[in-house]
Amino acid sequence: MSSIPEPSFQTTVLVRDTCLCLHVQRAARALVRRYDDALRPIGLTSGQFSLLMSLNRPEPPAIAQVASLLAMDRTTLTANLKPLERRGLVEVRTHERDKRRRVLVLTPDGRTLLAAAVPVWHRIQQAIEGLLAPTGEGPLVPSGPGRLRADLLALS
Repeated sequence: MSSIPEPSFQTTVLVRDTCLCLHVQRAARALVRRYDDALRPIGLTSGQFSLLMSLNRPEPPAIAQVASLLAMDRTTLTANLKPLERRGLVEVRTHERDKRRRVLVLTPDGRTLLAAAVPVWHRIQQAIEGLLAPTGEGPLVPSGPGRLRADLLALS
């Protein structure tokens, strides 16, 4: 083994106070809890809401498109689809023109549940955005929620 010194407690405090990854993870868990709590009465999690919303398109998307949009691998997406399929909210079908491709379709029940979820999402979205203090200067500098979205997009 090499003789690399163990990190000091001061290093621990530095990481705790400045690590962007840690702060994003903590914030993500807190946000997910808030959205999950808001959506629970209609029987959805925040992840399921995002997945159903990603299928709300004029043409059914391919699995790869949805996986890319949600930043998850196809295996994880398939696992997340299973409970929604069992509930009759989503169907996996063969593409009409290319029988090798599979597409994801919101069922009528899925559309109905998604329609019920949107007002709930609006309420929690507004509440969370209200917690973000506006910052920035000038008309071209995003502030508050817009700045956070821009910064998160830059990181992703």
